[in-house]
Amino acid sequence: MIGKYSIENVDCANCAAKMEEGIKKLEGVNDARVNFLTQKLIIDTDRDDLKELQKEILKVCRKIDDEVEINF
Repeated sequence: MIGKYSIENVDCANCAAKMEEGIKKLEGVNDARVNFLTQKLIIDTDRDDLKELQKEILKVCRKIDDEVEINF
């Protein structure tokens, strides 16, 4: 399943890369892309528990930038 989301308040390309790396490490995530310029997040996952995955993704991103918002 591929999910496309709007991500807000990503301050720099380096932060986006760190978020991407962290999300890719989550169980069941096949791929992740965080685009700083377009403020988009694309996730490829096999997980069925999307609500839980979304919480985990937000937690990973907020460790890097606590003002990040993701519109799931």
